[in-house]
Amino acid sequence: MTPSRRRFAMAATAALAAFSGLAHADAPYPARPITMVVPYPPGGSNDVFARQVAKELSDLLKQPVVVDNRPGASGNTGTGYVAKAAPDGYTIVAVSSSMTTNAAVQAKLPFDPIKSFAPVAMFAKGPFVVAVNKDFPARTPAELVREVKAHPGQYNYATSGTGSVNHFATELLRSMAPGFDITHVPYKGQGPAVTDVIGNQVQMMISSGPSILPMVRGGKLRAIGITSLAPSPIAPDLTPMATAVPGYEFDLWWGLLAPAGTPPAIVNQLNQAVNQVLAKPEIKASFLREGAIVQPVTPAQFADIIQRDVKRWQTLAKERNITAD
Repeated sequence: MTPSRRRFAMAATAALAAFSGLAHADAPYPARPITMVVPYPPGGSNDVFARQVAKELSDLLKQPVVVDNRPGASGNTGTGYVAKAAPDGYTIVAVSSSMTTNAAVQAKLPFDPIKSFAPVAMFAKGPFVVAVNKDFPARTPAELVREVKAHPGQYNYATSGTGSVNHFATELLRSMAPGFDITHVPYKGQGPAVTDVIGNQVQMMISSGPSILPMVRGGKLRAIGITSLAPSPIAPDLTPMATAVPGYEFDLWWGLLAPAGTPPAIVNQLNQAVNQVLAKPEIKASFLREGAIVQPVTPAQFADIIQRDVKRWQTLAKERNITAD
């Protein structure tokens, strides 16, 4: 090959390589599979919701959305992993509002709940149910508040652990109902807590509908009220606790985050796709069975919710001396 032809061949090869790289860089998102990290073990509400959304997103985006369970440290391990991932839209994390309560009680997190992420979409939110032992002398929110205030320090409430979301839910109620003097009994998980309320070793707990309502329907627990401001489709027959404690509201939410710095165009594309999924009647019905109501919001609205909750729970933790387990 002559020198001129060699130079021509080299130039052509370089141009082709540059064109290929440009074509890859400009390829429509997503151009390859997306990993959706779930920072909890399989089987819980985070996992159930994430898998339903991931399956539907795979069809909408024409690329596999693969669920990757990375449990540990109350969800902090998997969430921290995504915080350090490339901000390209190919590694995202399905979180719950426990991320914001964790931030209020844990001094060292592998991420900042506000600065480390680009909020993408909320999946759903769900109120908690206030339940008591079936022989407890109250049947309504007003009767519960009166009974506890009339016998300060006599009753106990169970949680799945110090600093857990149901700990925050109950301490929020106590902070808004002066004189509601009830003693915290933390357990190592939800199961033992429910068992001891049934057995009347502890009299009350506030927790998710799916963990409590089956026991209520079976006659083992009595539901007193719900933590939404208005009656909820989760349990339409339950009276809001706000009827006895004005303004009291506690919701658990689930949603999707991307690493900070993810291009807004990708965030918006994912948000629109998730909201399309949430609009499907079968998804709405499935989430409702799991105690949640679909909640389509914009990325900006989701960011506001996260910031509000981080501030809210940090303030409550200081006021009520809530610490990590």
